[in-house]
Amino acid sequence: MLPCGMIAAAGAVVLFFFVREKVKRCSLKAAFLKSVTSVLFVSLAVCGWYITADAKPTILGLFVIPGLVCGLLGDVWLDLKYVFPEKDEPFTYAGFLAFGVGHVLYITGMSLQFCPRASVGYVLVPIVLGTALGFGNMLLEKPMKLDYGKMKPVAITYGALLFSFVLTSGGLALLHGWHERAINAIFLGSLLFAASDLILSGTYFGKGKDRPVDIITNYLTYYPAQYLIALSLLLV
Repeated sequence: MLPCGMIAAAGAVVLFFFVREKVKRCSLKAAFLKSVTSVLFVSLAVCGWYITADAKPTILGLFVIPGLVCGLLGDVWLDLKYVFPEKDEPFTYAGFLAFGVGHVLYITGMSLQFCPRASVGYVLVPIVLGTALGFGNMLLEKPMKLDYGKMKPVAITYGALLFSFVLTSGGLALLHGWHERAINAIFLGSLLFAASDLILSGTYFGKGKDRPVDIITNYLTYYPAQYLIALSLLLV
C-alpha cells in the first residue's frame, strides 16, 4: 500500500508543476512533465496489480494497464501537437486513436472481470446507448458553438466509445449493488474522464475556450480520472 501511496503523491506533485507550466506556455518542458505524470498513473496500476496478485489474481489488470499506456501515449501526442503545430493533424488523430483504444480495453477488462454471462445485458445495453449518444452528441455541435469540421467522424466514434465506457462501468457498478470498490472507482474515473473531454472539446473545436481556467479544469478532472482507474487494481 505504501509504494502506491508514494506514487500517487508523486503524481500529484508533478501534476502541479505541469499545470503551472502549461498555463504559462506550451513547451517541451510542459510535454515532459505531462509525460511523467502519465507514467506515474501507469506505475500506480502496475504497483496495485502486483500487490494484489498473490492474494487475488485478476484479469482486469491485463486490460487496464494497456489502457493506461494508451492514455500515456495519447497524452504525449496531444501535447506535442501544440509544440509542433505544423504536425497538428497527425498528432490529433493519433491521440484520439490512443484514447479510443484505451476505452475499448477498459470496457473489455471490466466486462470480463465483473460481468457474469447471465448478466451480459449490463454490458450490451450500455454499449448500444453509448453508441447512440455518440451520434446524438453531434446534435449539440451548434448549440455548444463547436465546429468539428473534418474531425466529425472521429468525434462521433470517440464519443460513442467514451459514453459506452461511462455507461458500462455504471451498469456493472449497479449490477454489484455498488459494493465492488474496484468498479466503483472505475465508474467515478469514467465520469471525470467524460467531464475532462467535455472541457477539451471546447478547447479543440470551439473558440475562446483555451483560457487558463479551461486548461486547469481539464487536467484536474482528467488526471484524477486516470489515477482512479489505476487505483482500481489495488481495490479488486
